[in-house]
Amino acid sequence: MTAPPRPLEAERRLVLVVLLGLAAIAWVIVVWQAVTMDDGRTGMGMDMAGAGIGTAGSLDLTMEMAAPLFLAMWVAMMVGMMFPASAPMIVAFARSQSKKGLEGSSVVPTWVFVAPYVAVWLLFGAVGYGMAVTVERLADGSTWASDDVSRLAALLLVAAGGYQLTPLKRVCLSRCRSPLSFMLSYWQPGRWGAVKMAFRHGLFCVGCCWVLFLVLFPLGVMNVAAMLAVAALVFAEKALPGGERVARVAAVVLIAYGVLALAVPEALPTAV
Repeated sequence: MTAPPRPLEAERRLVLVVLLGLAAIAWVIVVWQAVTMDDGRTGMGMDMAGAGIGTAGSLDLTMEMAAPLFLAMWVAMMVGMMFPASAPMIVAFARSQSKKGLEGSSVVPTWVFVAPYVAVWLLFGAVGYGMAVTVERLADGSTWASDDVSRLAALLLVAAGGYQLTPLKRVCLSRCRSPLSFMLSYWQPGRWGAVKMAFRHGLFCVGCCWVLFLVLFPLGVMNVAAMLAVAALVFAEKALPGGERVARVAAVVLIAYGVLALAVPEALPTAV
């Protein structure tokens, strides 16, 4: 007599535990790297609560990292920040496959859905790194750019706040907030279908959150406090009730902070 199939609820818990476990490991790696970089630059004690980690993520520190190291850290940062917020969508996919398995149909492993999602964010990280390199080179070759880099960073914060209020942000956020609606609208069978669904989900996710990740450049790419704040904001927008209102409140905060940084550049941690 064969054993009864594992309940779908157990499958859901297993996927959730794995996702959150990977996110926790990623956070450990990111914090360790931030502390190591900060200690290497200052030669002083490592104080997580002090300004060390906050300033260690400045643009010049980002440029000190070779592209492969930056992208490796970017993936770790993305896993830590995005997996908790994307867990409902990934769990929904895993549950749908578990149901197919119980019905005797072929099952697509969950990693087939997760890997393309990570690849989309990896590509975005490569684009962000290229933009940061370009800005750094412009600053090196231009007195104006070097003197006004803090103002440019402040304008980025204002632009980030403005993007939070755009129709594109609302559309992408609505797709990310409703896994069931996404599955019903974009479901495609088989492994290749799962890959295409994952890429689409990744694009919606990037469309929802890309500007918040760019904000890390003026706040510090390895600024742990800034990463935690962005991760909390992304999670609240995508997974908590009233996420749309959270996005609007974040818009006001980002615009206000950007205006403050325009008047007082020292308000940016990377300007300290």
